[in-house]
Amino acid sequence: MTSAPHIAVLDDEVDITLLLANYLQGHGFRVTQIHDGAALRALMADDPADLVLLDLGLPGEDGFSIARHMRENWRCGLVIVTGRGDPVDKVVGLEVGADDYVTKPFDLRELVARVKAVLRRLTPDASGAAAASPAPAERLRFAGWRLDTAARSLTNAQGEPVALTTGEFDLLCAFARHPGRVLSRDFLLEQTRGREAAPFDRTIDVQVGRLRKKIEANADDPQFIKSVRGAGYILVPPVTHG
Repeated sequence: MTSAPHIAVLDDEVDITLLLANYLQGHGFRVTQIHDGAALRALMADDPADLVLLDLGLPGEDGFSIARHMRENWRCGLVIVTGRGDPVDKVVGLEVGADDYVTKPFDLRELVARVKAVLRRLTPDASGAAAASPAPAERLRFAGWRLDTAARSLTNAQGEPVALTTGEFDLLCAFARHPGRVLSRDFLLEQTRGREAAPFDRTIDVQVGRLRKKIEANADDPQFIKSVRGAGYILVPPVTHG
């Protein structure tokens, strides 16, 4: 039996953390309520969370700064849950590494579905049920890069690891499994967010931009992941296995 996924709820409003904790616990999660960045760092050092629900409107330390620190230091799921619904805030949140962005007020059932979707991408059996037809483990190489789908790792030509968010890793897997093919945004969304992807969701463009910054010599003039006007994106280099 696997232990229940550990969710950290970070919000300065105690009523919100209590509401989320009670609801998530009712769906089988282990939950820790915290209220500032210092408490999150202490928690991750002592009892690391599998996923963090992060509010942006925190006193003192900015939520975006906490998100950046998370991505630089820990590998876990990150869902921003905030009252800041401005499209610019959403883009910034995704650019700093959030796996999803949910605005308040939110439907608790939808939030739990999004949490489970992120956890499935981190650990395929995190939802407690095996996938009907899991993708086989592969080692894929292109242009000096090596992608290990079993270890969920990416290394460059020098053998150095490059950290990717959950969404970035799934996106690169989709490209590497379909080299030389134009992949639509809808297809890429399905590969990275599954059934929880919202119609006409343009966040895939943000993830592509983040991924380019990590694997391209010049993200402003990409040579690996090319845009195809009106159609989507294509991974240009050939991919080999092994």
